[in-house]
Parts: sequence; structure tokens; C-alpha cells
Amino acid sequence: MTAAIQNFKRTKFACFYTYVAMSSVFSLPPLLFVTFRETYGISYTLLGTLVLINFCTQLTIDLIFTFFTKYFNIKKTVRVMPLLTALGLSVYALVPTLFPQHAYAGLVLGTVIFSVAAGLCEVLLSPLVAALPSDNPERDMSLLHSLYGWGVVLVVGVSTLYFAVFGTENWMYLTLFWALLPVGSFVLYSVSPIPAMDLTHSDGASPKKAAKRTVGMALCVACIFLGSSAENAMTNWISAFIENALHIPKAVGDILGLALFAFLLASTRTIYAKHGRNIYKMLLVSMAGAFIFYVVAGISPSTLVAMLACVLLGICTSMLWPGTLILMEEKMPNPGVAAYALMAAGGDFGGSIAPQLLGAMVDSVAASDWGIALAQSMAISPEQVGMKAGVLVSSLFPLAGIGVLLIIGRYFKKVKL
Repeated sequence: MTAAIQNFKRTKFACFYTYVAMSSVFSLPPLLFVTFRETYGISYTLLGTLVLINFCTQLTIDLIFTFFTKYFNIKKTVRVMPLLTALGLSVYALVPTLFPQHAYAGLVLGTVIFSVAAGLCEVLLSPLVAALPSDNPERDMSLLHSLYGWGVVLVVGVSTLYFAVFGTENWMYLTLFWALLPVGSFVLYSVSPIPAMDLTHSDGASPKKAAKRTVGMALCVACIFLGSSAENAMTNWISAFIENALHIPKAVGDILGLALFAFLLASTRTIYAKHGRNIYKMLLVSMAGAFIFYVVAGISPSTLVAMLACVLLGICTSMLWPGTLILMEEKMPNPGVAAYALMAAGGDFGGSIAPQLLGAMVDSVAASDWGIALAQSMAISPEQVGMKAGVLVSSLFPLAGIGVLLIIGRYFKKVKL
């Protein structure tokens, strides 16, 4: 076993590095939302649509791999995946050069390309790490998923420093820098052995048991959908919310907002990997906490309290995606790769719907008569009212998540799978 572990040591490092490099795909675009709006006049609804395109593309990849895995050369796909990330981010960076009159079209094209890579990463990295020889496979898997949060902290920290020195008008050069990181993954995978992965599953369950598993699976997918919605609504809009709704300078807001949010998210996942237990209770408390903090962020007149609520959502939403996977594994042993792909699809669907809904809510409320009247009475801008309304609506996702978890608790007490 020790010799086998050494043989795949570089492969494991490549997987870990890839997760960090891929974090720019999710965390960089939200940092640029306000810049895109001011530079190109792109509405918040269309900016939210970029997030929708990102997750819907990933959702498509999830479903394709669920049903057509046998048509792919997995080893070649793993190695090419980082190059797609680099290409998509490069298209993003070249928007002012290639699409000066059609900036949004260029942003959509870049988003689609790097979202294909993100979907492949989501589908392939977990089974790849699981296939590697290891003395502690659970620790490796936990570390893999926690690295996303640490990657976000890195991206936000470096990006904020860059903007402070060179200004947001030079965002395209920063994007090219982040496009270089996935190239390192390509090099690492090219010189590392890729193990064979069994991406099929058949448990031969009876029709009655299969029906019960289907119900249980549907409940878990609903839970991860709502959990992902609660996490990604704030992840994608916290920068714009703190800057526009709370009138905090961008550099301060990005560091104390998105970076601290990601730090708390990553720290909570890392701590739970070492000391956590009773994932059902953890999920229930997390959903309740997320609901409370969304409401506080939306209605609090205090800038400090509202920003603190946004940041603390990093703790509450940290385990909602990976925790639901753990819950599924506990309640339904040997779920199979198809189940993981379906869960990824549910999470991606939530990650696409929630940010889009929040962006549409901002534009709708800001343009409405009652939104303008409310803004005048509160001595704030209609856009600020729209932001707060969008955050309040987002509180419905964790509230619904509490209900789904209560149903899950009752269902699996009666049904043993």
C-alpha cells in the first residue's frame, strides 16, 4: 500500500491544486459584477444570468456524465479539463479586445467554456481522489472539498490587493493571471498516473426497496438544492451587496465580506472533517442559522450588523452541500456514482436559480413605484432597497430547507435502506 501511495502522490497533489485553481471560476466573476455594471451598463438581472449560465452548464455536464459515461475517455478528459478553464477565463479577459461592442456576449461565451470545465471537475475529481490508494481516504475527501473555500480566500485576497494598486479598470489583466493557474494542473496531470475509475453502479435492489431509495434520494436532492441556494445566493452577491447596499468601500467589503465569508466556510468544513458528528443535527442548525442571518442582513438598519450577518452565513452554509452528501451516505449505503451525479445536479440547479432570483429581485424592486417610494422614505437609493429585498427573499431557501430536513428525519426513521 505504501508503494502505491507514493506512486500516486503527485496525482493527489494535482487534484488538490486543481480544486484551488478552479475556485477563481466561482469567486472572480462576483468581484467584477459592479465593474461590469459601471463599465458596460449590464443590469443586475443579466449579471445574475451569468451565474445561472455557469451552474446550468455544470448541471448539463452532470447529467451527460450520469447517462453517457462510457463514451468518454476519462483519463484524457481529466487532463484536458484544466485547459478549458484557462481558455474560458482567457476569453473573459479578452472581452474588451474581442467584444468591445458586445461585452455581454463575450462574458457569456467565457462563462460557458469555464463552466464546462467546472462541471467536469465536480464530476471527476471526487471519484478520482476516491480511487487513489490512501491510508485515510475520508480525510483526503474532506480536504479536497475544504480547498474550495481556501481557494476563494486566496482569489479574493490577491484580487482585492490588485484592485487597490492597479484599479478595477484593469480587471482583464488579473483575469489572465488566474487563467494561468489551471495550466499548472494540466502539466501536473500530464506527468502523473491516472488510476482506473469505476463510474458505474448496480445494487440489484428489489422494486420495493428501489422505490424507497428513490423517495429518499429525491428528499436528499431537494435538501442539497436548498442548501446550495442558501450558500450561492450570498456567495455570488455578497460583494455587490456590501458595496452598494451598505456603502462600504470595495476593498474593505471584499476582504471583510467575501474573503471572511469564504474563510469561515472553509474553516468550518475543515473542523467538521476532524471533529464533526451528527450531520443531521448540524444541517438542521445550519439551515436555521442561515434563515436568521439572511433576515438580519435584509432588515437591519445597522451597516455593521448587516455585514456581520452576511459574513456569519459562511459558517451556516458551509456544510449544507457536503453535509447533505454525508447524510445521503449514512442513510443510503453504497449510493453509486449516479447518485452523486444526481446530487451534483441538484446542487448546481440551486446554485443557478438562487443568484438569478436575487439579481432579478434587485432590478424589479429598484424600478417599482413602491420600491422608489420606500427608498425616499428611508433616505436610501432604490438599488439599496432592491438589494435588501433580494436578500430577504433568499431567506426562503434555508427556511424551506428546515422543512425538508424535518421530513427527511421522519422518513428515514420509518424506512431503513
